[in-house]
Amino acid sequence: QVQLVESGGGLVQAGGSLRLSCTVSGSFFGIATMSWYRQAPGKQRELVAFINTGGSTTYTDSVRGRFTISRGNAKNTVFLQMNSLNPEDTAVYYCQAIIRANFNYQDYWGQGTQVTVSS
Repeated sequence: QVQLVESGGGLVQAGGSLRLSCTVSGSFFGIATMSWYRQAPGKQRELVAFINTGGSTTYTDSVRGRFTISRGNAKNTVFLQMNSLNPEDTAVYYCQAIIRANFNYQDYWGQGTQVTVSS
């Protein structure tokens, strides 16, 4: 069974940094794209950053220049380096990946990790 496990969330002061990690475990044939989403209280879940198999990345405007998404050497791990954090970045952050576990590629999600930025 495929699982995505996130880590690295926590409480940080404005201007600080955090690094989120997400590791895919279980039996699978391949991982296509990997992404980070976030959901703040009372708001819809939004895409934060995306990386494809070729290493191309996309960021939402509010984090571009402050956040960096990358994949580990083993390609089953994705990171989100978050710098210059501000209170508007407070949310639950979710890892998402498109994974081929059987015949087709499917959407998988982690359980989420809380990021809280104090002013």
